[in-house]
Amino acid sequence: MSSTALPQRSRNYQNSVMSSARWDAFEPRDDDIIITTSYKAGTTWMQGICAALVFQQPRPPVPQDELTPWIDANFAPIDEVIEQLDGLQNRRYIKTHCPLDGTRYYANVKYIFVGRDGRDVFLSMWNHWNNMNPEFIDDLNNADDQVGPKLPHPPAEIGPAFDEWMERGSFEWELDGYPFWSHLYHAQSWWDFKHLDNILFVHFADLLADIDGEMRKISAFLDIPVNEEVWPSLVEGVSFKEMKSNARHMAPGSTHGLWKDDSKFFHRGANKRWLEIFSEQQIQRYEEIAAERLEADLARWLAHGNQRP
Repeated sequence: MSSTALPQRSRNYQNSVMSSARWDAFEPRDDDIIITTSYKAGTTWMQGICAALVFQQPRPPVPQDELTPWIDANFAPIDEVIEQLDGLQNRRYIKTHCPLDGTRYYANVKYIFVGRDGRDVFLSMWNHWNNMNPEFIDDLNNADDQVGPKLPHPPAEIGPAFDEWMERGSFEWELDGYPFWSHLYHAQSWWDFKHLDNILFVHFADLLADIDGEMRKISAFLDIPVNEEVWPSLVEGVSFKEMKSNARHMAPGSTHGLWKDDSKFFHRGANKRWLEIFSEQQIQRYEEIAAERLEADLARWLAHGNQRP
C-alpha cells in the first residue's frame, strides 16, 4: 500500500442490522472522534474511555445513547441520528462497525480502531446475540425498508454457529462472519491504511493489561492533556466493574429496549475463554483461516496485541 494512498469507498454493506449508506448524511467536525470495530472487540469500552477523556469525569453526563450513536445501525431514521449529532456541543465520539471500504474517509477526524482475537470476538458476540430481545430482531427483519441478509435468531448450540461464522460470509466479497459481517475482512480493510496519522490501533488485550498506559496513549492521540488530579478517577470509571454497574447508562441500545438484560451486555470482559469451549480442531481452523486471510503482522496483532503469546 502506497504511503500516499487514501481510503476509497467501494462497497455497500446493507442488511437488517446496518447500512453503510447512512454515512452519506454525515458531516464531520474537525475534532470528531470515530471509533471503529467489527463488533464485540471493545467498542463500548472505547466509548467509555473517550467519554472520560472528553468530559474529564468518570461517567458521561447523560446515557451514552444520547452522545455516541452507531451511525450505520438501522435502529432509528438517519435524519433523527444526524439531528442528535448536530445538537451536541461537546467533542463528538461516534462509532461505526463498517469496514473502511464501506464508509467515507475524513482526513480531518481522528479514528480509533480497536482489535481483538476473533475467537474472543465470537464468544462475546454469542452472548450479545443471545441477550438481544427476539422482538427487536423481528422488528429489524420486518422493517418496511429492509434490504439484504436478515439476522436469524441465535441457534441452540454454539459449536456449529462458530463453524458457520468461520466458513460463511454475509456478503459476496466476504468469506466469514455470518450472520453478521467479517471480523477479519474488517480488520484488514483498516490495517491497509495504518500508515495514516489519524488512525490509531488499540488492542483489547493491551487495554486489559495496562489500562492506564493505553488511556494515556489515546489521550495523547486525541490531543487531550492529562490532568493528573482527576486521572485516577477516569481510569477507575472505565473499569469493567464500574461500567457493568452502570450498564443502563453505558450499554448501547439500553434506551431502545434492545437487550433482555442491560447488565449482561458487559458479560465477562476477559480473553481466551474459547480454550474451554471450542475443540482443538476449531481452534486450529480459526488460526488457519486468519493466516490465509490476513497479512502476517495483522494476524499476530489481532491474536495478541502487544502482549507476548
